[in-house]
Amino acid sequence: NKYNSKYNNKEKILEVKNLYGKPYLKNINFSLYKGEILGFAGLVGAGRSELMKIIFGIDKKEKGEIYIDGNLASIDNVSDTIKYGIALLPENRKEEGLVLENNVGYNITLCILNKFINFIKVNNLKENSIIKKYIDKLSIKTSSSKQMVKFLSGGNQQKIVLAKWLATSPKVLILDEPTRGIDVGSKSEIYEIMDKLVLKGVSIILISSELPEVIGMSDRIAVMHNGCITGILNRDDFSQEKIMHLATS
Repeated sequence: NKYNSKYNNKEKILEVKNLYGKPYLKNINFSLYKGEILGFAGLVGAGRSELMKIIFGIDKKEKGEIYIDGNLASIDNVSDTIKYGIALLPENRKEEGLVLENNVGYNITLCILNKFINFIKVNNLKENSIIKKYIDKLSIKTSSSKQMVKFLSGGNQQKIVLAKWLATSPKVLILDEPTRGIDVGSKSEIYEIMDKLVLKGVSIILISSELPEVIGMSDRIAVMHNGCITGILNRDDFSQEKIMHLATS
């Protein structure tokens, strides 16, 4: 991922100010720019996933402000967040990202039913074209859109969760451990998808426990320790030593 020219324009998409949240998040401040990949590094229990669950409306903040496109956002639940153009690919895809007992097409369109259901009438043509678009776009290997998700590989399951959120046309995509438990081929496909998205102006927050991944993919890296951001590094300052120092200090 090259340092993105769109990021140099400093168009702020998301800003978090003085955010506190249970159990231990305190005084979180950061900004995310258009077409940027902002990495979040830290040890297990640093508070990265907990922070993203607050931004995404799963958990409530205690205090603080979240701005989207410069405007104060009122986020009470996940539906609000989706309207603001934020999407979250969760760490635990099987429990939080997929309906394993249903098929590929159902999972891809789960968050955009309003696009092809008018009252009780389903526009099957539109539904099928959306499903086909994302199966092709993300090279999802499946016998058909009717195949049960539980029978697919981990990499293809992850791409289905990604397709579900890309179908909502997000401005901000939060990826929590997007390549955990998937093979090398699927990993490189996920990285390619990320690069294409930032070129289109999507802003990405990447949480990863793999330091080479977060260093290789990010434009900047925010490091967390004990519920606080201990530093935000620019690409010129990236090193495993600096990140580990901030993650343990």
